[in-house]
Amino acid sequence: METSPLKPKIVRLTLSRVSEGLKVGTRKNGTPYSVRDDRSRYFFPEEWIKFLETIKTEKQGVYDALINTGARIEEILNVKPEDFDWERNNLTLRVTKIKARKNESVGKKRTFTISSQFARRMRAHIKYWDIQPNEVLFPLTKQAISQMLKRNLQKAGFKDWQQFSLHNIRKTHGNWLKALNISSDEICYRLGHDHNTFIKHYGSANIFSQKDKLLMLKILGDVYGLK
Repeated sequence: METSPLKPKIVRLTLSRVSEGLKVGTRKNGTPYSVRDDRSRYFFPEEWIKFLETIKTEKQGVYDALINTGARIEEILNVKPEDFDWERNNLTLRVTKIKARKNESVGKKRTFTISSQFARRMRAHIKYWDIQPNEVLFPLTKQAISQMLKRNLQKAGFKDWQQFSLHNIRKTHGNWLKALNISSDEICYRLGHDHNTFIKHYGSANIFSQKDKLLMLKILGDVYGLK
């Protein structure tokens, strides 16, 4: 399957009202839309475990990949087996967001470390589904993954489920690494952010308890030598 660079989207919106934690309005073309009222909601580790337990085992892989890499959903949907360095436990994201404000015409690829535990799960996923080196790991659509997220958040009993999107998983990953004392330089590279974006959009890591941090280690494994 051919891949294409990620292009920034320009959307013009008009806010009209707030409904159940969502800002609801109408686009200039007349179509309705909704925007989350609180865009800074993070998963606590116990919440993540509770959510993941509601997902069928064969569907858990894409969420496992999102929480363990912090990648954008479009980046994860373009990952192939050939993008892994199994010997070094590295992953290369080859299709990444194009940053027009930086005059990029092609997104910059990023290579970073992954945990040995996550690497083993991805190898098992590839073997189980007989995925070829140049085939994508998760032949799903962003819409289907997003709908599954919201459906299962409700199933798991999240009262504020509407405050979550796939991007919240990315922010959760970054904030967990921050809580585990990984340097901001490394987190920014991993996420494909600059420092200003990281400071603006990622909250205090002090919201997490010691118990939370122990569960983070269980979920993220030995990435960056964490233990």
